[in-house]
Amino acid sequence: MSDVTHRLSAEGADLLALAGVNDQHLVAVAEGTGTRITLRGDQLTVAGELENVERASEVTAALVELARAGDVGLDDVRRLLTDGPDAAEPGNGELRVMLPGIRKAVQPKTPGQRDYVRALRESEIVVGIGPAGTGKTYLAVALGVEFLSRKLVRRMVLARPAVEAGERLGFLPGDLQAKVDPYLRPLYDALEDLMPPERMQRALESRAIEIAPLAYMRGRTLSDAFVILDEAQNVTGGQMKMFLTRLGLNSRAVVIGDKTQIDLPQREDSGLVQVERILPGIDGVAFCYLEDRDVVRHRLVREIIRAYSEDQGG
Repeated sequence: MSDVTHRLSAEGADLLALAGVNDQHLVAVAEGTGTRITLRGDQLTVAGELENVERASEVTAALVELARAGDVGLDDVRRLLTDGPDAAEPGNGELRVMLPGIRKAVQPKTPGQRDYVRALRESEIVVGIGPAGTGKTYLAVALGVEFLSRKLVRRMVLARPAVEAGERLGFLPGDLQAKVDPYLRPLYDALEDLMPPERMQRALESRAIEIAPLAYMRGRTLSDAFVILDEAQNVTGGQMKMFLTRLGLNSRAVVIGDKTQIDLPQREDSGLVQVERILPGIDGVAFCYLEDRDVVRHRLVREIIRAYSEDQGG
């Protein structure tokens, strides 16, 4: 069979993000599809057998769209090759999260993430359930920062159970803040990646952004706020009811958890399991389920999650 050649425009794409260091992204696509791919200026050329070129062109076109969003990694390329172009299609413009002071845009990369971001924009309460590495917390924090920067809310509150299965802090050294900070560190990490350091520090000092253990939420009314509860699988039913009833006027709540990592003595005690049972059907409450195909960490994370799931019979 004779070779065919197909040309694509990469105009508007970040060419380094598109090609990767030492062209590793294009090399991966070429090897994965049995084609030859070259980049000259903003023109891509794909050559090889017709069937292979058609597949490579679809993957490369999706890669160009990701590069236009400015955020591409080798794992994104592998996901395109494994799951197909639709799996990593960036989606339309309203799903892109633009943040002041940050050069890159935050872009949902999988179908599950796109549904999740859409729900975060449209629903007043969102329950995000899925395994580690699917971007549940990161995307929620990104939307919170966007809402805050656009003045759609006056503050963002991020809460976590301070210690899984009970918040017993007495054995740790230091004052209360020193005791709880290690458990809140993942929330700080997300913020540090999504805000310039000086802007983040000002927001924390002015309490426009508050990061606190769940116990600090009791008795409060959170109005005009974007509120996130992380690690919700380790919140009891009573704590979950307390959290959800803090919601005031012009506020949104995001509840995030992984049902495979419940550390409470009884699985049935989990507030995440409880809300999954009793809240569906309420207008304004959206449930989003992310799966191992939505994992955007290291490629091995997806395989590890699948291996554990198979070992546990589901």
